[in-house]
Formats: sequence, C-alpha cells, structure tokens
Amino acid sequence: MTTPPLRPGLRLRCRTCTAEVVVVRPGSGVGPLECGGAPMTAEDVTAPAVTPDGPGVLLGKRYTDESRTLEILVTKAGAGPLSLGGVALTLKAAKPLPASD
Repeated sequence: MTTPPLRPGLRLRCRTCTAEVVVVRPGSGVGPLECGGAPMTAEDVTAPAVTPDGPGVLLGKRYTDESRTLEILVTKAGAGPLSLGGVALTLKAAKPLPASD
C-alpha cells in the first residue's frame, strides 16, 4: 500500500489515527504524505482503537509545506502529525480581511 501521486481533490486516510485529508494543491514536494509517521492511503482503513499522542491535526484547518506549494485540508481530525517526506507540515495562517473603513 503506497501513497498515490498527489492531485487536487485526492482524499487520503491515516493508518495510525482517525485523520482524513483532501489535497487542495499537490505541490512539488518529494516523498510520501505521512500522518503519524506512516504513509497515508486512499484506501479505506480501520482507525486504531487507541490513537497515539501527538500534536494533533485540527478539523477544517489547512496545512502547507515550507515552500507553500502543497496545501492539505483536514476533513477529519486525528492525532497526526502531518509530514511530507519526513518534514513536518505547518498550519496555514488565515489571510487578513481588507479594512472596511
């Protein structure tokens, strides 16, 4: 079971926790998309009864790589953490709204 090539709209599931994500922008990163240290899969997997401790993957949040080319949307929270080729993804900051003065 390997991670399929990343493309927009691809749904992936974590093998080690309950996290599920959707690829918004596939980016140009090298290596598999991982959650909890294991490659994510597009196949249905049964989430483990006990999830490992971790920093957590937050529902509805977007995560990105260092170059800001990869963008992942979390559709189901989990223990995480998310990484690409062993490098941790960071929480994407919200864009500031324009002033309405």
